[in-house]
Amino acid sequence: MTTVVACAAALVALAAQAAVPAQARGPEHRAPHWELKDTGTPDVRFRGLAAVSRNTAWLAGTGGTVLRTTDGGSSWRDVSPPGAAELQFRDVEAFDARRAVVLAIGEGEASRVYRTDDGGATWTESFRNTDPKAFYDCLAFFDHRHGLAMSDPVDGRFRVLSTGDGGRSWRVLPDAGMPAAQEGEAGFAASGQCLVTSGPKDVWLATGGAARARVLHSADRGLTWTATDTPLPAGDPARGVFALAFRDRTHGLAVGGDFNPGRPSPDAAARTGDGGRTWRPATAPPPTYRSGVAWLPHSRTTALAVGPTGTDLTTDGGRTWRTVDTGSYDTVDCAPGHGCWAAGEKGRVARLEH
Repeated sequence: MTTVVACAAALVALAAQAAVPAQARGPEHRAPHWELKDTGTPDVRFRGLAAVSRNTAWLAGTGGTVLRTTDGGSSWRDVSPPGAAELQFRDVEAFDARRAVVLAIGEGEASRVYRTDDGGATWTESFRNTDPKAFYDCLAFFDHRHGLAMSDPVDGRFRVLSTGDGGRSWRVLPDAGMPAAQEGEAGFAASGQCLVTSGPKDVWLATGGAARARVLHSADRGLTWTATDTPLPAGDPARGVFALAFRDRTHGLAVGGDFNPGRPSPDAAARTGDGGRTWRPATAPPPTYRSGVAWLPHSRTTALAVGPTGTDLTTDGGRTWRTVDTGSYDTVDCAPGHGCWAAGEKGRVARLEH
């Protein structure tokens, strides 16, 4: 807990330090910051990230690439599944340094799930989509056994897969409890955070691309859902809610906007205090589109949001955000104990240092 409190204090200091001109800061007052870690993969874009601890993290990206570090990013091991070079991995969920599940996205058989139990030395393909109308975007786990994966709407409703054995096998859930999708509505496979869980049964699904940007919530592991409108930008295939983060079953954050470069994204963040039944816009949102968001573990008020134009920090539960870094990242994740990581284009990976 001492380390967690120290991380919280460091992030608050990061916000304050960002307002101090660089020339006014001595070397002894260097702010908490992202420290880049060389992955040796400049051609890979990492949108899948799982922070296990300050030392251990998993990455999933383009070209069927999966990397793992167990020494804080000093070195990375390529543990990509064999024969996956044509796949686009967009999400990875890791239970520890040895066990992980990765999701490949795309139409038809391009959507696949793999699992490893030996740190990536071997992989088992546990799901391959055979429905040409399905396109899987994200996956999430409630615990080491139970998890879900979501697809864009099939026959007018979002499709959900379920596993009860840690991702070794999957089944399609019935869609009778799923609200009808809007015309053009879909999920965004941008950061592995369009489907998130909290506790043993609660799960939320983020959408966009339609007239309204919505968040769907299930309190029974995906059997029945309710849909709620959000104030995030909508009305265009490039706009909507791109990422969610819940620190418990009631308090959550949503970020997104318009991912097209140069387009404005007002109201690019929102917050909820009632489990997603209602969403309120941030009074001072991030300046542009954000694709990833994560709470600092054990903090009630501090979170990070990332996107191609930078990193933003909130210390008041998502009411206001301040840009603290201008580096490009697509996704961010903080380990349950401590240690926050970010990843994105051109092989960029960083760990928060202070």
